[in-house]
Amino acid sequence: MTGRDRLRELLDAVLDEDNPRLDDMAGTAYASRFHFSREVARGTGETPVALRRRVMLERSAWRISRGLSVTDAAFEAGYESVEGFGRAFVRAYGFPPSTFAGPGDVRAHWLPAPNGVHFHPPLSLWVHESEEVHPMHVSAQLVQHDIDDTAHLIDVAASVPDEDYRREVLPRHTVLSFDGEEPSAASVLEHQVFSKEVWVAAFEGADFPDRGSDDPASLRARHEAIAPRWLAVCRDVEQRGAWDDRLIDALCDPPESFRVGSVIAHVLSFGAHRRQLARLMLRAGGHEIDDGDPITWNRRRYEA
Repeated sequence: MTGRDRLRELLDAVLDEDNPRLDDMAGTAYASRFHFSREVARGTGETPVALRRRVMLERSAWRISRGLSVTDAAFEAGYESVEGFGRAFVRAYGFPPSTFAGPGDVRAHWLPAPNGVHFHPPLSLWVHESEEVHPMHVSAQLVQHDIDDTAHLIDVAASVPDEDYRREVLPRHTVLSFDGEEPSAASVLEHQVFSKEVWVAAFEGADFPDRGSDDPASLRARHEAIAPRWLAVCRDVEQRGAWDDRLIDALCDPPESFRVGSVIAHVLSFGAHRRQLARLMLRAGGHEIDDGDPITWNRRRYEA
């Protein structure tokens, strides 16, 4: 359900802000009411009206959790009265909209659905392409090792002189062209933490994060804050078998999609590279440090 295929066009027609009625949806899709309804139901397992109502309620729940008033959410979702919106919300979620908690898990606003189409903040759709679960137990090992090893490296960095921590061992060195230069252990470890801050914000539908300080104490605090959130994202993906899900970002021009599994692989791949770079840079200052072997980490963690 990616690209400009027919189903994507039907979804656009269903969810267009200017299409509150079935006739409007069908007209946008250049189809009769009957043909439009049949195509949407065949492709999604929901009628157009039910699909629109659910996704709009999901958006309303997320907006309320971010501080929007129930009254504004009701009219934004196309309801003629706050009371009608409240009744629909209670039927869907089991509690009044005024009690919706947030901000929390980005999927807390999702309602049960016969398809993978859900609202994803701020103006996107999340399309779950497969219900098949792919057992990837090694992924849990890689994610946890990355988190633990990063914490270990920050601790090591805190024990070395600041001039060694900030020494430009590889002047003008870049890991990724769009990330800028990473010539020192300080810059490499800061990029290591910031990468997770950026991607967690993407998964949670939050704003682009501000960049914090890179001294070891601040970096440790940043890592301790982001690590459990990143771990929760990865565990949720694995538990749901959502490796092939796509996040369709409607804020990009043109819209861009990311396959969830590739995002996690990206973070882990360049994370492993940066961890070894940090080791190289710390050793260049004459400091002893382990090799970061996940076999050793695994034995220490699980066999001790």
